Amino acid sequence: MRTSKREVILDAALSVVKSHGVTAVTFDSVATASGMTKGGLLYHFPSKDAMVLALHEHQAQQWEQQLINALGRRPEDATQDERLAAYARVSVQSVTGPELLLMLEASSDETLNRPWQEVIGRWSPDPTSIDPADPAALQKMIIYLAADGLWLNNSIGATPMPRKLREALAEHLARSVDALVTGATDADLP
Repeated sequence: MRTSKREVILDAALSVVKSHGVTAVTFDSVATASGMTKGGLLYHFPSKDAMVLALHEHQAQQWEQQLINALGRRPEDATQDERLAAYARVSVQSVTGPELLLMLEASSDETLNRPWQEVIGRWSPDPTSIDPADPAALQKMIIYLAADGLWLNNSIGATPMPRKLREALAEHLARSVDALVTGATDADLP
């Protein structure tokens, strides 16, 4: 399948983020990285802000596609517990440096944060709906937070973890969701 010019531009913008950080994303830097003219970029994005927002949306969509692949169906066709288990399974993939930079940038900008929050909202427990007196609900939040920790582990300079261990931990988190639903104990987990 042929890659669209828009995707070429967004991939080039991501490479700029990887090499020089988010603030280095300009029409000039992305034109150089993509091999296109600034006019070609302007055809697809009327402003730098529109291009940066599209980059956030593109990365959030790619993350959601990983989650859908792990689940095996669209999120609206699954229970919250099934979505959480898929979220845990995807945590075996480390966040890339550019993704982390984009997410950090988005955390202080409501517009840029929206695409990320939409994905998170579909896949993770809603903290405002958690009853602090419900042990199962608390355990699901712990699983969600542990999955995030596993996802971030390699990206923040922590000691690298062997791939097999990462996979085993992610699968354990996913099975822990299933165990909460079925009432199994940790001893029942394979």
